[in-house]
Amino acid sequence: MTQTLTVRPKGPQPVLDSLTESSPPFEHHNHNDAESSHEAAEHGARLRTAPGADSGTNGYNLHRSATQVFHEENSRRPSRNASPAPGAGSTGGFTPRPSLLRARSDFGPRREEVNKGDNDDNKSSDAGEWGIRHGFENQLVSEETRLALYDNYFMYFNDKKHETGGTPKFDEEAFPLQEWRMRDRLKTVSAVLALCLNIGVDPPDVIKTIPCAKLEAWVDPSSAGGVTAVSPINTIGKALQAQYEQLSMRTRYKLSMDPTVDETRRYTSTLRRNARNERVLFHYNGHGVPKPTSSGEIWVFNRTYTQYIPISLYDLQTWLGAPSLFVWDCSDAGLIIQNFKKFSEKHEQETDELRRRDPEAEVMHFRDCIHLAACREKESLPTNPDLPADVFTACLTTPIEMAVRFFILTNPLPGGPTLNMATNIPGRVSERRTPIGELNWIFTAITDTIAWNSLPKPLFKKLFRQDLMVAALFRNYLLAQRIMRVYHCNPVCYPEIPQTHDDPLWRSWDLAVEMILSQVPDLLAAERGETTFEYQHSNFFAEQLTAFEVYLSQGAVEQKVPEQLPVVLQVLLSQVHRLRALILLSKFLDLGPWAVNLALGIGIFPYVLKLLQSQAIELKPVMVFIWARILAVDQTCQTDLLKDNGYQYFISIINPSLGETDPFLIFGQILTHTDTTSRLLRAFFNSYVPRFGPKPLNFFSRLAANRPASGIPIGNASEHRAMCAFIVAMFCKDFHQGQVVCLSPELIESCLDHLGDMETPLLRQWICLCISMLWVNFPEAKWVGIRCSAHQKMCELVLDPVSEVRAAMLHAMTTFLGIPDLTPQVAQIEESIASTVLVMASDGNAMVRKELLVFFSTFVARYMNRFIVAAYEQLLEEQGKIIKTPFDDATDRAADLLSMQPRVKSSGTTYAASFDETGVAANTVFSSMWKQILIMSVDPHPEIAQDAGIIVDCVLASLLQSPLAPFSHPIMDAILSHQGNTTASRSSYVEVMTPAQSQPPTPPTPTREGGFLQRVSSIAASLSEFAHGRAPNGSEQGSPRSPSFARLDGTSTPLRSRSGRPEHWNQPPDVRDHHTAASVKRELLKLPEPRNFQHRKVGEESPQIPLQSHFYAWSVEYFREPQMKPSEADEPGSEDYNQRLWRRSRNDRIIQKTQPLKEIAGNSPWDRNKAMWSNNTQPLKMCFHQFEDHLIIGDDRDGLSVWNWKKQSLLSKFSNGNPLRSKITELRLINEDDQALLMTGSSDGVIKLYRNYESQRQVELVTSFRALTDLEPSTKNAGLVFDWQQSRGLILVAGDVRSIRVWNAGTEICTSDINARSGSPITSLTSDQVEGNLFAAGFGDGALRLYDQRQTPQTAMVQVWKEHKSWVTNAHLQRGGQRELISACRNGEVKLWDMRWDKSIRTIKATKDTLRTLSVHEHAPVFAVGTDRHVVKIFSTAPHTLDSASSLKTPHPNFTSNTTTLTNTHTPNGLLAPPHPPPPSTANSTSTSSSSHYKGLLSQFEPYAGFMGGRGCAISCTAFHPHRMMIAGAAMGDNHVNIFSCNGPGRKGGLLEEGEDV
Repeated sequence: MTQTLTVRPKGPQPVLDSLTESSPPFEHHNHNDAESSHEAAEHGARLRTAPGADSGTNGYNLHRSATQVFHEENSRRPSRNASPAPGAGSTGGFTPRPSLLRARSDFGPRREEVNKGDNDDNKSSDAGEWGIRHGFENQLVSEETRLALYDNYFMYFNDKKHETGGTPKFDEEAFPLQEWRMRDRLKTVSAVLALCLNIGVDPPDVIKTIPCAKLEAWVDPSSAGGVTAVSPINTIGKALQAQYEQLSMRTRYKLSMDPTVDETRRYTSTLRRNARNERVLFHYNGHGVPKPTSSGEIWVFNRTYTQYIPISLYDLQTWLGAPSLFVWDCSDAGLIIQNFKKFSEKHEQETDELRRRDPEAEVMHFRDCIHLAACREKESLPTNPDLPADVFTACLTTPIEMAVRFFILTNPLPGGPTLNMATNIPGRVSERRTPIGELNWIFTAITDTIAWNSLPKPLFKKLFRQDLMVAALFRNYLLAQRIMRVYHCNPVCYPEIPQTHDDPLWRSWDLAVEMILSQVPDLLAAERGETTFEYQHSNFFAEQLTAFEVYLSQGAVEQKVPEQLPVVLQVLLSQVHRLRALILLSKFLDLGPWAVNLALGIGIFPYVLKLLQSQAIELKPVMVFIWARILAVDQTCQTDLLKDNGYQYFISIINPSLGETDPFLIFGQILTHTDTTSRLLRAFFNSYVPRFGPKPLNFFSRLAANRPASGIPIGNASEHRAMCAFIVAMFCKDFHQGQVVCLSPELIESCLDHLGDMETPLLRQWICLCISMLWVNFPEAKWVGIRCSAHQKMCELVLDPVSEVRAAMLHAMTTFLGIPDLTPQVAQIEESIASTVLVMASDGNAMVRKELLVFFSTFVARYMNRFIVAAYEQLLEEQGKIIKTPFDDATDRAADLLSMQPRVKSSGTTYAASFDETGVAANTVFSSMWKQILIMSVDPHPEIAQDAGIIVDCVLASLLQSPLAPFSHPIMDAILSHQGNTTASRSSYVEVMTPAQSQPPTPPTPTREGGFLQRVSSIAASLSEFAHGRAPNGSEQGSPRSPSFARLDGTSTPLRSRSGRPEHWNQPPDVRDHHTAASVKRELLKLPEPRNFQHRKVGEESPQIPLQSHFYAWSVEYFREPQMKPSEADEPGSEDYNQRLWRRSRNDRIIQKTQPLKEIAGNSPWDRNKAMWSNNTQPLKMCFHQFEDHLIIGDDRDGLSVWNWKKQSLLSKFSNGNPLRSKITELRLINEDDQALLMTGSSDGVIKLYRNYESQRQVELVTSFRALTDLEPSTKNAGLVFDWQQSRGLILVAGDVRSIRVWNAGTEICTSDINARSGSPITSLTSDQVEGNLFAAGFGDGALRLYDQRQTPQTAMVQVWKEHKSWVTNAHLQRGGQRELISACRNGEVKLWDMRWDKSIRTIKATKDTLRTLSVHEHAPVFAVGTDRHVVKIFSTAPHTLDSASSLKTPHPNFTSNTTTLTNTHTPNGLLAPPHPPPPSTANSTSTSSSSHYKGLLSQFEPYAGFMGGRGCAISCTAFHPHRMMIAGAAMGDNHVNIFSCNGPGRKGGLLEEGEDV
């Protein structure tokens, strides 16, 4: 089986569970065994990444998530979390990874090996005693459902947007942008070919062999004259010039035959004068003169050719100047380079002296000169008669002929090719499909590749990319190194390059030469007409592309530079291999910016730019991909796209109407063909998988059967349109010319049409950003958008299921603001946009809220005067609430009545009458936005609060500088004075007497300090009013109000007196607990912050608006990250991958070890004291990790402690950042299969998530948001309660509200607001963790209600039980075991429920005292209650401990459900059905004694209490471990935590050993 690379989709995505081809899941289970089947499927789900939404919108989350883990089917264990809902995995675009075979020892014993002996023993007990309640055994009957649960398990809040918070990497950290353009490109415009041959006369210092080399420029001097009486030296000169012209036709050549000193000076000076600052070539052939002297001289002739005259290199430098290129073909040529360097230093000294005298003088840098010399010092040129005399020149100017001759000489074969064949290879060098042309093409690719792999990149760029002549000569110089070394001659050059004669690619060259030479005789015969022969082209390029493909398949480990990259560059010149080369190039560019820099450095850009003029349809998708990666790294390519209208290539794909036809329709037809092009394209799209929608493989398989005549769009056309939108956006960014040429109503209309593509969020995101870049500082484009109603259509995305799309829409709306001509029409449009996006202030994603603040700041800066008025009227409103008349303390000491009486100065001047609801800014978008900004200034996310604080400071600073400043100062001083006086008087009562009440945080106060407004500890009461009271529009929906205060302004419900609620049992059990007052000194805890968060430098710089958005730069990073290959963490063998596999194996072992102990736990005492330690603060909430040895403890304030319960060591301790008078009310761990996140809920309605919570130094805030914004004023407060559904990624949130909010972790928006149908606070939430549709809520009045999420929010309540008569302490639905639904109220009653019954199936009087806590084990049939008498009691729900098993599995005879929702188990909607009526059940059993002999009571224990704590302190919290048989507990007034475990018989009948973990 071959493995193909797949694109890693953004964000939440499922990952295959196994590394092998496995049989259908759970086929080894007995399907008639309800418990066994349920447990297997319930635990069948494994590590995945989070979906974007629930079953309907799972695929809509952008940006890939962190991990994918593979496992073998046979090594699976029952899972620890509930499986996903049947529809949760239907995301369409997810492509399974191919299977990989692994050794049997990878994960230890197989399932069948481990459980082989236990199956028979467990089968009978499973079928009898362990029946599943609520009809849930039928949840897993459907094979489709089981497969969905098996294949999908998602991880949440671990996408890039949560890791970075929308903050882009700094450029220097992200990628170093290398300068790849040749800013100093030169041309060799002139050349002097000086030939000092003096034919017939040998120089005195040269002794020639007989025979010896004679050919000069492949001309024999002895026979060159002939009958034409042409001088041989002239023939040689013309031949040499013709050879050089093959290298560069545009260079002007001047022949200098046997020159004199004057001729040399005249020619060189003239060429330098004409060349100006360009390069001049000086070719010196000194075969007829003496060797160069050690003093730096070369030889020429006198006028009569009777003497050799020396020319100093110093003089030659002066004549030729710089830059120059020298070719020295003579013996001892290395000596010339050495002396040339010395004279260059002398020239530089003179230049420095000249500059000191005249700073404006022109100077030359002789170090920029380039030299190529035939040999080193004291080396002579070879005289082999089989070689030309100018062998070095022959290598430089005729490399193919010289290389073929060298191959024939070094590989003599009987009957093999002769030397004559070296000059008779058919074809033309310029035609690549001919033998000689193909050989030249291969030679260029090989020498380029050798230089690329051997030279430093700056030197390669200078020698091989700066000048075409220099590049050609240096490519051929590599051949000279190889050939002349064999003949004991070593060429040298300056700048120096390493030796390349032994490069392995030369063997590939020899093979290519041999293959072509073997065909030369037949080719020559075919030319003479003697035979018929078809030339067989070399497979060199195909083999090199295959090698490059192998490199890519290995993942480019450690960013190793690929050796074949220059070959890919050469292949782009050929239509035969072009498509394959482009596909491989796209995969290489996908590796990241480093790969793009390499490709640009090698010179790929001119080729891909030229290909934009190609009309080949098959190249378009690949070209789009390549250009997206290039522009993501280097934005300077905008001017190149503007030339020749290259940008139209991409606009025509976004808007096919602008072109002749939709390229993707034609492309769909191409894919159905069977030729090589179609196969390559299908392979490309199989590697580049669309994020969402149908898989390409399925698409191709359907093409033949469902191909309409008009063509079929490719499976990921939307993905490529998204790339085109990105390219156009980058083309317009900071480039006004690009904006002008792209502006057209047709383009904007087409972009708006693409906003309806709900399958591709990446397209919607970049369409918004594309329009945004078109609008930036371009009013004409904004008016076109107005005429197209672009702003209205884009505002429809306020509730888009993908947070990146919502943020992109806000980015576009921000750039839309600011049309210079502020007409009433423009103002109305901008105000309508502002009123539309106000709702996004409650968005759960911090990145969206941050972008919303950028919009707010831009809007505020544009309408600053309006906001100054709104802020002033806000202060007037605050002042009107300062003077208040308190209620009678005997009736309600906790509430203050805010009166609307005028505030009068001592002088009698009235500051403000009662607040005027009809003020100038009242009921306007400016007032609403100002109040919303005030709310966001106390946002739970520190970055949001800081940005909102900047806006508030700017507005108030402008207010204090406006004409309203004299009136504002006294009001603000009065508010500050009143706030300081009231805080101390209220704090003691609120914190000590009513600790359970939900008190919202107090926003900061604006004060004048350091020249501008600074945020400090508190703000005026109305900031808190608007932050936690009414919504900005004046409706009752808004942030929670303080339960201790109410207004009589007609908008809030007055608080009822405590004396009006005589039923004390309808209050929280801990209502009178004494908590630590705020005045008590507490340990200063670390407050985790988001990654990359930077604190505002208060006092160093003034706040400025509008705020700067970083969302666009953050979005661009998507195209710099690999999308066609898995991340390193997903690569088998990587460290992260191995860690995940280890965790998987560890988790399975824990489950395998603990699941058989369920029966033991239900029949054995829990009296073994396992651990005890002091938490140093009062524990109020506890939560065990399923697999790690972590116990998370929340104290009575905002402290969170993470303990290793096995070692009893503190791992970390940090603050949850709760405001005063609020506390932590819920703790949960999510993503526990891999690296868990800690989720906390606070009584102020805020939910926060932390990563690395177990590390004191690395703990970070992932995200935080206000889940409840409308907490009801009440004297009975439950705060915030929530339940987490890992299977569906939903957070069910309730508390002191009249509704239950369903937050989707994938979309991070509230997807449903279910009417609770009760006025009492919701005290607990619990839900079905398998399908996730049903959940139950306990209420403060004792009611227990059942809800079905598949119904409408108003009709979602399907069942209500009112058997409890007091505050429901807790309700819990097991995720495993019998799936018991257990509830308990404060009067001591514990009830067991079946959702199909209208009455409880069991009632247990657990205690006569006040019941404080209820904890239920997730899998074992046990629950525990904590009382206010310092006792924790553990009960069993096993059938034989309560009643017959049959009574537990049949409903009550008086079943009278009030809804049709629970009627038919096998209906398509999957709702529950009642079982057949049973015989009359026995009466509810109750407990009247705490004796351990009581039926169902297993044991009881008292947590440790210190000397000051006393034995009568109430139990504060209890918590079962989800898998292990142990429970933790703590008591009020004491900081100690106790862990007790089950002390029952082991698996073989004996007692558990002391050190064994259960």
